[in-house]
Amino acid sequence: MARGRGGARGVTGRMAVLGLALFVLAAAAQVAAAGHDYGTALSKSILYFEAQRSGRLPGGQRIAWRANSGLLDGKANGVDLVGGYYDAGDNVKFGLPMAFTVTMMSWSVLEYGEQMAAAGELGHALEAVRWGTDYFVKAHPEAEVLYGEVGDGDSDHDCWQRPEDMTTSRQAYRLDPQHPGSELAGETAAAMAAASLVFRSSNSGYANQLLQHSKQLFDFADKYRGRYDSSITVARNYYASSSGYGDELLWAAAWLYQASGDRRYLNYLTNNADALGGTGWSINQFGWDVKYPGVQVLAAMVLLRGKAGGGAHADVLRRYKQKADLFACSCLGRAGANNVRRTPGGMIYHQSWNNVQFVTSASFLLAAYGDHLAAARQAAQCPSGAAAQPAELLAFARSQVDYILGSNPRATSYMVGYGATYPRQAHHRGASIVSIKADPSFVSCQAGYNSWYHRRGSNPNLLVGATVGGPDEYDNFADERDNYEQTEATTYNNAPLMGVLARLAAGHGGGRRFGHSLADEVSATSIKSDNQTSLPSPSLAAAEHASPIEIEQNATASWTERDRTYHRYAVTVTNRSLKTVHELHIGISKLYGKVWGVDKARYGYVLPSWLPSLPAGKSAAFVYIQAAPPADVWVTGYKLL
Repeated sequence: MARGRGGARGVTGRMAVLGLALFVLAAAAQVAAAGHDYGTALSKSILYFEAQRSGRLPGGQRIAWRANSGLLDGKANGVDLVGGYYDAGDNVKFGLPMAFTVTMMSWSVLEYGEQMAAAGELGHALEAVRWGTDYFVKAHPEAEVLYGEVGDGDSDHDCWQRPEDMTTSRQAYRLDPQHPGSELAGETAAAMAAASLVFRSSNSGYANQLLQHSKQLFDFADKYRGRYDSSITVARNYYASSSGYGDELLWAAAWLYQASGDRRYLNYLTNNADALGGTGWSINQFGWDVKYPGVQVLAAMVLLRGKAGGGAHADVLRRYKQKADLFACSCLGRAGANNVRRTPGGMIYHQSWNNVQFVTSASFLLAAYGDHLAAARQAAQCPSGAAAQPAELLAFARSQVDYILGSNPRATSYMVGYGATYPRQAHHRGASIVSIKADPSFVSCQAGYNSWYHRRGSNPNLLVGATVGGPDEYDNFADERDNYEQTEATTYNNAPLMGVLARLAAGHGGGRRFGHSLADEVSATSIKSDNQTSLPSPSLAAAEHASPIEIEQNATASWTERDRTYHRYAVTVTNRSLKTVHELHIGISKLYGKVWGVDKARYGYVLPSWLPSLPAGKSAAFVYIQAAPPADVWVTGYKLL
């Protein structure tokens, strides 16, 4: 997921700014007309994280039905791993989604902390971030050791218990040089770098500690490259890495550049743009597994602030920005075959299981990117050459948040505790079993299933602020505890949502705390020898949409059978670059029959295992048959080496 341009001067520029201001005011008026209380939703979205806490709960704990849990975590391994977050409705501490959650919490605060403060929620947001980072400090006891999981999904899913009663395995799993895990180490580095910025002004000592951990973890992730789920195999059935570790390495480098101002990390981001897929992936979803759109937006922000310097850095950052623009355009329905699907009610739709995670993450990226584009007096440039204005990005983000809060065909809020109608049977162990404070009687694994999981009726404890997985592709939703694809909430649903809710609660007050005052302050004190960077013209931006991967398809045969005319289509994919293409992913839509010559993967289709790469000038082919016009075929992502 990923995708901007322009630059007016003089009277024309002032008129453009005036027009943009009026557009933003109009969008703010639309927000008010929607009738949603974004401030209340913001408060609830942050409160939810207190229900997910593991460890010894603080005196100020507001979710009163929770109690201490996991107090022996790490003891068997000789390390203190008490604390952190449970990812969803289970009692496992999965490192990858927890780290992504903290990164997105931190980014939300960096962009919209002032708006959170105005709503009285900044203190709670900082507490939520620190609950995660304090755990990461414990989980990183040595420079090249990172504990990435406590508990395992298999034993946990055989059991339905309150976290306070846990009898399941609390084994801890670690990464080290003999057991690498670049995705997890990279994402944890990103989380700690972003959080160091959050605490820079209020607790510089803690910020420095987080930054030091981040640098060590990045070096570990880059030096010992390998898939984390090959080392922590118990994570594979729950949080497998499908996009590989290239995105996390770039993501960590981007955050370390923001946090430290050290141009080593900017060099890494630009020098590895091709090899790690940063400028090759054009995916239109952003989440705990695939970070490319986030990387592309962060890189574009460097360019928009004029901090790229000249020469090769600026050229590569423009390519990143083109991908950031494409992400925005795909969400708005202006990217052709790469457009994001929507339900009849207008919600972004990617998958049946916890689709809302992609709705909240896209909404945050659009709001934040739109604010930075507006500050730079730019717009996102779509493949057709048309511009997507910043206010359009914000308006679309608002429409998605409104859908979550109840402006949908079912008039149902998908945030627990918000609105008149919301899920009452969230798939959540702690919420679905009577609080240990109300009834301290031990609940065994099987008793939890027999007495509570299969029980019909509302959960005894309200999981306030939890944003559940949400409806299907036709806007249908069943509020049933065993319908985990739709009724389970996760921390990474809420982390980006808290940011965009703060933005919307502020109305025309806007954002850009990170993009303006904080980032510029960091830049002024620590980023050396940056020159102002001019942005390319719209015509150049449109030209940059050309891909080095060429796709050609032709109908090679046709025949009639049972009054239907079938066509055999042959698709040729050619590498027109001077480098070798690796990990090529192809998107196909409007495909109604079988396809031969490519294999289905998490993010589209890939070449067969016996053809792992495509050298310069070489081609690969696949075919499909259908009684319909040709399918839409495009490149989703690749790496150039």
